[in-house]
Amino acid sequence: MSEESKWIEAAKAAREFAHAPFSNFKVGAALHAKSGKIFTGCNVENASYGLTICAERTAIVKAISEGEKEFDAITVVTDTEKLTPPCGACRQFIWEFCGDIPVIMANLKGEVRRDRSGALLPYAFDSSFL
Repeated sequence: MSEESKWIEAAKAAREFAHAPFSNFKVGAALHAKSGKIFTGCNVENASYGLTICAERTAIVKAISEGEKEFDAITVVTDTEKLTPPCGACRQFIWEFCGDIPVIMANLKGEVRRDRSGALLPYAFDSSFL
């Protein structure tokens, strides 16, 4: 099994823990650290929708909170016909904490697409503007 396949399987497994009672849109993410560790996350909805957290941000927060600072790639898995990219907030979060890494989008049908985070968030805002 390739490394990418392991990341996709980890994201699929994380998706099963999603708490999505309002949208029923379950998302799983797997963030691969340069140390070799994989940090997973799922979306967790809240009745106050603005407090919902996406799978990508969950995985990143878990990794950062455990001391990881360097990442190779992030994988996002959904059960959709069309492959689903990270939302705008997650694109900013990925850029801020991971830089220009590969973003691997997959669905449960086995379709996969790869883009770099810089391509998903052109003209990204970061600390160089502060």
